[in-house]
Formats: sequence, C-alpha cells, structure tokens
Amino acid sequence: MHKVIFDTDPGIDDAMALLFLHRHPEIDLIGVTTVFGNAPIELTTRNALFLTQEWNIAAPVAQGAGVTYDPARPEGHWPTFIHGENGLGDIEIPETMEAQADGRPAWQFIIDTVRAQPGEVTLIAVGRMTNLALALKADPDFAALVKEVIVMGGAFDLNGNVSPAAEANIHGDPEAADLVFTAPWRVTVIGLDVTLKTVMTSGYLAEMAAVGGPAVQLLSDISQFYIEFYKHRVGDGMVIHDSCACVYLVAPHLFRTRSGPIRAVCGGIADGQTIQKPDGKVFPPGHWDGHPSQLVCTDVDGDRVLEVIRAAIVEGKAA
Repeated sequence: MHKVIFDTDPGIDDAMALLFLHRHPEIDLIGVTTVFGNAPIELTTRNALFLTQEWNIAAPVAQGAGVTYDPARPEGHWPTFIHGENGLGDIEIPETMEAQADGRPAWQFIIDTVRAQPGEVTLIAVGRMTNLALALKADPDFAALVKEVIVMGGAFDLNGNVSPAAEANIHGDPEAADLVFTAPWRVTVIGLDVTLKTVMTSGYLAEMAAVGGPAVQLLSDISQFYIEFYKHRVGDGMVIHDSCACVYLVAPHLFRTRSGPIRAVCGGIADGQTIQKPDGKVFPPGHWDGHPSQLVCTDVDGDRVLEVIRAAIVEGKAA
C-alpha cells in the first residue's frame, strides 16, 4: 500500500484526483492538506471538507498556507473563470461543514505524520508547494524520512499556461517550489509536458458517471464548469492535470522521465519558470550545481492513464 498525504487546493481537477486516491485499492490516503491557489484558503479547506464528507473519506484534513512562502510577494487573482466562484464549478455547497479540520497547520501535520511513519509516506502536491516549503523550513531533517514527493506543476519543454514561461502552480509560489526541488528528497515533477496530453472527453466522464453511482455523478457535476472552460482550448473534454500526478504513483511505467537538478526562477519576466539541467549535459559552474537530481516527466501514454483513473474511480480496482 502507498501511504499518501495529498496536498491540494480544490479545485475541480483536484476533486477527481482526491476520489482516485480514495478509491484506488493500492493507496492508503492518510491525510489531506490544503493550500491557497484555485481559491482562497478558506474555500479550498471548506471544499476539501465537503468532498471528504460526501465521499466518506476518513483521512483528516489540515488547513495550510493562505499566502506565499515569501509574504512580500503580491497576491494574484483567483482563477474563478476556470474553477468557479466557489472553486468547485459553482455547484451548491453548504456554507458550514459538520466535519472539522485538524487543529494543526498543514506543515506541522505533514511533519508529524512523516515522523510517525518514517520512509513510508509519499507527498503528492498538486497546488502551490507552500506547505511543503514551510515544513522544510521548520524541520529540514524530515525530508530524509519522506518516501517520495510527486508534484503537479511546471513546464519544461513547452510554454507555461499563465505566462510564456510559467505554469500556474509554480508561478503562484516559485520560492516554495525552488526550495522543494532542491531539498534532499526524491521529487518527480508531472508538468504541462504530459498533462496537456491527457484529456478526458465529456463523453468519457458521462459514461463513468452513468455506471459509477452518486459519487461519480457528483464528480461529473463539479467538472462541467471545467469542461466549458476547456472547450476553446482542447475541444471536447478537460485536461486532468492533478490526476496525472496521482496515476504516476501507481503506474510510473506509463510516463517517460528525464533526470537532473531542477530550479524555479524567482522574479523577472520568467518568474515561475521551471528549468532542469539534464544529467550528462556539461555546463560551466552555475546555480544547478550541488543540488539533487530529480525526475521530470517528458511524455505519457494518455489513453492508458485514463483507463487507470476509470478503473479506480468507477470500479475501485487497479487497472
């Protein structure tokens, strides 16, 4: 079993990823930590509590960062045109939840959980990496106890989606991303290079909802706003960014990777850009030297990724 803490900013594609982690038979979801991003932290936490309650997910929810790692960074705009005003496609959500968040801040929850199960916990981060950076700042030695870090973010061999240089999650807190990429733990980055090749059509989702029961129907209802956003970008369907990162955990053979140290650009016109120095390429001494080699995903079998998602969410089994 893969023990997972899911660091997330729900978020429509986050919702699909959460249901996947909950239903996949080889994954033990032991915690959900929230971060600002697709909506303010109060909304992303409420959304996480709502989804865990609706889907009977036992994992505790811990509220995380509501501002960037460097508080001097100016606040950006919430992407309401992608995720709706409430972050979940503007479906009806109660204002208050019966479920309550864990009393610890997300960074402390992450440290405590990892230290209680050293070498066993994978962190899957699909939003800004502020919580992970805060955990590293508070307890640098805990990084050696994390089994693996899987990140959805970045763009390496193509343009970003919020600027020509940057992808949204990294652009939202590049200082945090750079700290995570250069820490002494194993990181795999699933960026736009592969997520943009993984599109779930509206028909595919509708078929899943038709046979998957109320939980999958709720997921379909949440996703309609997202599908509408993507109509003019991918045609019929939606890009399932965050679920790709979760599928990598159980099916890494569906992805092609490249190794080398990674840095995030902090400031300037390329703010938030992710750059890898591929292992084996020789450059003069520079800012990539002395940092650990991490993995970047460069290609993916998108159709088989969809099959893995469907098998878990609809049938509760591994594909």
